[in-house]
Amino acid sequence: MMKDKGKLVIWPTYIDQTRSRSEGRIVAKKNSVKEPQLQEIKKAAQELGLNPEVEAEKAYPRFWWEVSGRVLVDDKGPKSVIAKQIASGIKKMRSS
Repeated sequence: MMKDKGKLVIWPTYIDQTRSRSEGRIVAKKNSVKEPQLQEIKKAAQELGLNPEVEAEKAYPRFWWEVSGRVLVDDKGPKSVIAKQIASGIKKMRSS
């Protein structure tokens, strides 16, 4: 398994409001969204110009039995900042 150079992995768990920090959420609860979908993450990442690649068959290692999928995005800064930007992009999409 070779990690793609210049890519960050964004798991839905990172921005899921229903998960706790110990379950893998990396953004503050007020900045997170309820049950983010892969397509929402992909669309928000596209709007940020991060060239998202969806890998739907992947499972978050801590919850290996739940196939949630993941999105690979261009590494253009700290993962926590990018995750927060994606979450706020999803919030904008949902509110409009």
